[in-house]
Amino acid sequence: MAEAGDDLHGEARMIDALISRQARVLDAGCGTGRVGGRLAQLGHQVVGVDLDPVLIAEAEGAYPEVTWLVADLAEFELGSTGTDQQFDCAVSAGNVMTFLDPATRQDVLTQILAHLAPTGRAVFGFGAGRGYEFEDFFADCAAVGFREQLRLSSWDLCPFDESSEFLVSVVST
Repeated sequence: MAEAGDDLHGEARMIDALISRQARVLDAGCGTGRVGGRLAQLGHQVVGVDLDPVLIAEAEGAYPEVTWLVADLAEFELGSTGTDQQFDCAVSAGNVMTFLDPATRQDVLTQILAHLAPTGRAVFGFGAGRGYEFEDFFADCAAVGFREQLRLSSWDLCPFDESSEFLVSVVST
């Protein structure tokens, strides 16, 4: 995708615009570290969490300055890993929410919320038609205590409407 000239940093650009300089960022479902790694390059303090050790190893090789942890998003407790901090922002890009076992979605949202600072925000992005209806996501967010701030249809800030095929949701504590 990079060789084709595709934009690989739209998510990181949006998150960078939302947060203060040197913010603490949780990359929830970080995969190979593309988003969190870019945020670290922009000067933020990033911790990435993913269940897949192969993806974490890739992230560690590409962005060694970032803390990458193998953990289940439904159960992770960063205090037990020596990374006891609250985050200014959490980001979950790349359709992470649609890859979760539906029975753990609220658990994941609860864990992310628990790791945010009192004024923290979380940003989730995923596509339609992937088994997690947007309205179900909003209901799950409300059920765990998130407050909705903004709905967009892309990482480049396009408005969300009933015909949107992608959701970028900003929620707060």
